[in-house]
Amino acid sequence: MLTLGEAMLNQEVSRVEYVVTPVTSTGGAAEFRQSMLPHPLTYQELAHEPHFGIYNGRLRSLSYRNGDANEFYWRLRRQVMLSHTGELPTEIRGPQAAQMLDRVFTRDVHKVRVGRCSYQIACYPDGGAMMDGVLIRLEDQRFWYVQSDGEFYGWLRAQAQGFDVEVFDPHVWVSQVQGPRSLDVLDAVADEGLPEQFGYFDMAQIHIDGQPLVITRTGFTSELGWEFYLESHVDAVAIGERIMEAGRTYEMDTTPAEVTNARRIEGGLLFAGTDFDESVTPFEAGFASLVDEDKGEFIGRAALQEADRRCRTWGLVCAEGIPRHGRTLLRETTEIGLVTSSAWSPTLQCGIAIVRLDDPDLGPDTEVEVVCADGSRHFATVTELPLYDKAGDIPRGRDAKTPESPEVIV
Repeated sequence: MLTLGEAMLNQEVSRVEYVVTPVTSTGGAAEFRQSMLPHPLTYQELAHEPHFGIYNGRLRSLSYRNGDANEFYWRLRRQVMLSHTGELPTEIRGPQAAQMLDRVFTRDVHKVRVGRCSYQIACYPDGGAMMDGVLIRLEDQRFWYVQSDGEFYGWLRAQAQGFDVEVFDPHVWVSQVQGPRSLDVLDAVADEGLPEQFGYFDMAQIHIDGQPLVITRTGFTSELGWEFYLESHVDAVAIGERIMEAGRTYEMDTTPAEVTNARRIEGGLLFAGTDFDESVTPFEAGFASLVDEDKGEFIGRAALQEADRRCRTWGLVCAEGIPRHGRTLLRETTEIGLVTSSAWSPTLQCGIAIVRLDDPDLGPDTEVEVVCADGSRHFATVTELPLYDKAGDIPRGRDAKTPESPEVIV
């Protein structure tokens, strides 16, 4: 029998069976078997014996049995790493594509130029935050919306009614090359070299060994980086091997979600369905800057005009342990909020979390107790997000310093 890597390299299978665990905010559930299509470059991770989770109905490696997560974290921060994600692109195209999307999203889609990306969120009519993702304007009447985990494809198709537009699955897979040497890898693999215009949230179309490839200056790691989009008509394995070959110059390897998760919490990047959901408004989630009430009508606008503008989503640092998910935030004996995501920060040398406070009058500098992963209770401090690099200089390429040692929180 062929191994998965051999089968995928020879393109002799279309579906492979795995043992997987759902990705949830509380640490998953019982294992079960489900057949589904893996990322076409999944074989690159198999030597690490990955444990997979389900993300958008796709497989995403959560952790590796072989490989040190702390080492991978520092290689991400100091060099470059490759992640095969479960993000799901949907294509929206047609004469009224921009009009339709402008009704769905809270920011003005008409301001997104061809060749640019825009971080966009969508709401339900009652103002609850539904989804976040990156909108890419490929052409004047053609977009991709690359969403986080959750049911959104059907919502987009439903909202297309009455518009001259097509909404469909383009069968695109997303990977990201992230870290200080990420653009060096791009320069090495692109036939044209680095694109002339490739600033933060720019899109470019390049070729690797003659094959066309869409790339964007985006990522989910708060590091300098780019993402590439494997369409069905390209040789994904050939492109993936070329990128991996170039990355080995900088000790690039694949990395699982547990590594990128710590980095995205440090950077204050929220996880849809976990750090925010339909029970909170964009204001409560800290997305106030992403709501453009002056652009005209959009779904949820009327409700948001009447909503409380105070934020309830913040960071948390705990010197003594990793905060446990759930209603584990306390003041004396009273529960005061929810830990939605948590990890150990190798940079800050402490436990970190994203939290949602019950009382919107509480915020940064609030001292709390938190139940940690081992069941112990420790003091912690509510903080602003991101936890460092407040101006976002690292992903924008404005901070060229390579981190040499942890920034210990006292």
